[in-house]
Amino acid sequence: MPETSDRALPDLDSNLTDAELAEALVRTAGTLALEMRREGLEAQRKSSVSDIVTAADKAAEAYILAQLRRCRPEDGVFGEEGTDVRSASGRTWVVDPVDGTYNFFSGSSYWCSALALRGAASNGDADPEALLGAIFQPQEDKLWIGGADTPATLNGQPLGGPADACLGMLGVATSIQPRWLEQPLSAMPWHAAAVQSASIRILGSGSCDLARVAQGEIGAWFQHSCPQWDWLPGKAILTAAGGTTATVEINGLTWFAAGGATAVREIVAALSSARLG
Repeated sequence: MPETSDRALPDLDSNLTDAELAEALVRTAGTLALEMRREGLEAQRKSSVSDIVTAADKAAEAYILAQLRRCRPEDGVFGEEGTDVRSASGRTWVVDPVDGTYNFFSGSSYWCSALALRGAASNGDADPEALLGAIFQPQEDKLWIGGADTPATLNGQPLGGPADACLGMLGVATSIQPRWLEQPLSAMPWHAAAVQSASIRILGSGSCDLARVAQGEIGAWFQHSCPQWDWLPGKAILTAAGGTTATVEINGLTWFAAGGATAVREIVAALSSARLG
């Protein structure tokens, strides 16, 4: 089966604004990944059966890297599939070429290409400032964007933002791997927050989830141990839409929460109630 792409992909104009560049990058990367999937792909396992990578992930990240090196040569680039270019400007683009790769490889439409622009921070920081985020879900033709200087929109239409309601009235998206449910240090906080919600959804793409929290389709979201590429694109869009985010350390793990202010406060309180020792 074909595992590489010989398509003539567009070189982007360096005069594009950051928001225009971000939109073009995620749209082209997501479309490339979808076309490669339709031609046939194999997956390589990373840390677990559900943590995989395909040639489409790598090709999409390579395209984004090449365009950013052309259009923003002073900026850093930090990508899920290994890209790590030092920043000379104090700004770094954080890239997730295919978020929800297990869904992507399984034939689901619930996956996306996502990126964020962050300020000065190390790649190991859990929750740096997010200046801009862009998320494109190809099979739904949905493109979310938003940031500090960019209104939060879906396909150009303003996002209403999450409702400021109590957790017990909201459907909540989350994710936790079975191996973490076997360990009290992670299972107990997760359970404490999950049981406070009206319903739980585990859909398989954190960026798709966070984009839908920003538009009010999903009530709130929480998860532990998010790398920057799973957190910053959605964080930027959600905060631009008027939502709230928070992080909290529980039992040696960093938990991330997003939604309306009341729900986020209640998630953090529930997680904190399950501290061990």
